Amino acid sequence: MGSFSITHWLILLVVVVVVFGTSKLRNAGKDLGGAVKGFKDAVKDENAEHAKKQVVLDHDDAAHPAERQAPNKVDEHSSTLPTDDKHH
Repeated sequence: MGSFSITHWLILLVVVVVVFGTSKLRNAGKDLGGAVKGFKDAVKDENAEHAKKQVVLDHDDAAHPAERQAPNKVDEHSSTLPTDDKHH
């Protein structure tokens, strides 16, 4: 009861072929294969684009090392909140 044997799979295959027909199954297989291929191509293009951007960023950093700046430090004593002079 827990697992399917080869006989169960063959009966299931025959039922699916009878219900859907071979032409619909063939078209569904082509559509599924095309979708998988399109997904793989999109992932490959995205990876190539990301690698190209990384090369450009690495090249820019190497070409202009003096333009790199240290992160801005925030003064601990300064306040970014506006002061209200009416209450003082």
